[in-house]
Amino acid sequence: MKKPLRVYADTSVFGGVFDEEFQKPSRVFFDMVRAGNFSLVVSTTVADELRDAPEPVRAYYRELAKYLEVAEIDAAALDLQAAYLNAHVVASQWDADAQHVAVATVSGCQAIVSWNFRHIVNFRRIPLYNGVNMLHGFPVIAIHTPQEVILYEDEDEGV
Repeated sequence: MKKPLRVYADTSVFGGVFDEEFQKPSRVFFDMVRAGNFSLVVSTTVADELRDAPEPVRAYYRELAKYLEVAEIDAAALDLQAAYLNAHVVASQWDADAQHVAVATVSGCQAIVSWNFRHIVNFRRIPLYNGVNMLHGFPVIAIHTPQEVILYEDEDEGV
């Protein structure tokens, strides 16, 4: 049996479940997590950011608790986050966004999914994140929206 893809989801994906624009692909993504297609990783940053979210979003996160791994924000992740900031991939006021990418990278995720188009899923920033990763001895990480990683019913899963 094929090992599920290890995917980090940031806070925006949980909120996306309740946003009309992002609801369908967010729900399909989490359905695929429940089905075992993805091994879901989050960090304590996600839990911290969800503290101020509406109750339905927090409840949805709690429902998914048995399907997710909470990755540590260790020294390696903090160092990589600082490297992103020092390289001006994002400005310091967006350090939590850099932390999501750093934790996903350090914890061995193959991909990160997000609806944050400004600081994470951004065609200008993705190569910068991955350039810093490579300079610091980490592999590149795929950065996509949930819509880009879900499998469709008519899709060949062998691809």
